[in-house]
Amino acid sequence: MIGYKRSHFTIKTLALCAAGVLILAAGFFGWSRWGFETAFGESKQLPIYSVDTDEKKIAISFDCAWGNEHTRPILDILDQYDVKTTFFMVRFWAVKFPEDVLEIHNRGHEIGNHSSTHPNMSSLSAEEITKELKGAEEVIESITGQKPIVFRPPFGAYSNCLIQTCEDLGYYVIQWDVDSLDWKNITAAQIVDRVTRNVKPGSIVLFHNNAEHVEEYLPAILDRLKSEGYQIVPVGDLIMKENYHIDHAGRQVAD
Repeated sequence: MIGYKRSHFTIKTLALCAAGVLILAAGFFGWSRWGFETAFGESKQLPIYSVDTDEKKIAISFDCAWGNEHTRPILDILDQYDVKTTFFMVRFWAVKFPEDVLEIHNRGHEIGNHSSTHPNMSSLSAEEITKELKGAEEVIESITGQKPIVFRPPFGAYSNCLIQTCEDLGYYVIQWDVDSLDWKNITAAQIVDRVTRNVKPGSIVLFHNNAEHVEEYLPAILDRLKSEGYQIVPVGDLIMKENYHIDHAGRQVAD
């Protein structure tokens, strides 16, 4: 789907963004992982929620937007279990904690883009989306020397315009099919049960780098998943890079 970087917006991108804004203004536009036909007859495009695979391979990911108190302990736990993951970073987090960004990179983890200001990007224009992506991208690349290729929209909010613009800029748009809910007021045991009960081959799991119980639930989850034979890899290593389509449930399927 995206195997190269395009330097200018396509006519399709501009049309999708314009259509999205008009539908929003009319009160008819929303986002749904199941997809639907827009008012203009355009099929709803979906990001990648999971990957269709027979291998017991999954990805776990951490969104980085608020605080860093638990980041080093997370990295130490991941080292202990020899696991590499993906950290999706907002620009203002990367600017505030550049040492953590570099440490995450140096320990071999993938760094993904999570926008510049953490807005609801489903209502933004192509130009505004580009500004959000490029702002975070430039900071991450200046610290690590690498441009991110995966992007997670804040709040999981997306539109056809967002997905097409991201593809034009060389990004794969990533959601999740297992939400740990580690940001809610629930116990570590509940988080462990929720993740291990719902994970399946090809799953993408959502965590947060500053979750209260992460030092407790993360080792328990990794223990359980590894004992069940799961290989845990970064999102960029789990997803297909070409010759695929997204089914109605957001599952990436090989063509």
